[in-house]
Amino acid sequence: MNVTATAAVVATRPVDLRKGHDSLAAAVEHDPDLDPHLGVAVVFRSRRADLLCM
Repeated sequence: MNVTATAAVVATRPVDLRKGHDSLAAAVEHDPDLDPHLGVAVVFRSRRADLLCM
């Protein structure tokens, strides 16, 4: 098993979790400090803050 260090980032604004993974990745690409293709794990939360999506 290969274990690599991965950065985890928690989004502070709620997102619509009905969006697909491509739409969520596009939201991450708008942030100049993050690249979804470099192994950064981003945690999104729902508007009611009762659901999380990685």
